[in-house]
Amino acid sequence: MKKIILGSASPRRRELMAQIGLEFEVVVSHKEERYESEIPEEIVKELALMKAENVASELQEQDVLKDTIVIGADTVVVLDEQILGKPKDEADAFCMLMSLQGRAHQVFTGVAMLDFDKEGIRKTYNQAVETKVYVHKMDEEEITAYIKSGEPMDKAGAYGIQGKFAPYIDKIEGDYYNVVGLPVSYVYQQLKVIQEKEGGQ
Repeated sequence: MKKIILGSASPRRRELMAQIGLEFEVVVSHKEERYESEIPEEIVKELALMKAENVASELQEQDVLKDTIVIGADTVVVLDEQILGKPKDEADAFCMLMSLQGRAHQVFTGVAMLDFDKEGIRKTYNQAVETKVYVHKMDEEEITAYIKSGEPMDKAGAYGIQGKFAPYIDKIEGDYYNVVGLPVSYVYQQLKVIQEKEGGQ
């Protein structure tokens, strides 16, 4: 099995990778990320690729990128084609959560995999996965209590599907783990395809 490097500081992504039995190292790039795309689906692909390439460029300098897969990921919450980032403060979290009430929004995660062979030659796989999330209508007291828990403050869209927001998720269409931060089924199956391709060469 190739060495796998996850280029993400997210504890949730690390947990999900470990949950499906992958052995990996974490290397985080601190380079600034800027995107040019305007469509959310393309933005996450662009940012995921940038994260993976930033990590790869740092590792390339150490000449350790042979027989290695570098994974970058980026997740955004989208409502009416507008990206909802992490809230700036509690008032911002309140506005975001109010906007999600009683309706559906989308979560996109981009996953970029840079596959380096034994000679260090690279193949790139880059995909965006979409999940639709339906939020039950909350009253203002429920929203305020949720914000007071502190959970929304470091999360895109001001909520965590796997935490105290769970009672307000009516349903989802798509991959649950994608909303947590990494579409693990896609990651696992793509790694399997890469391994099978190279095993057959």
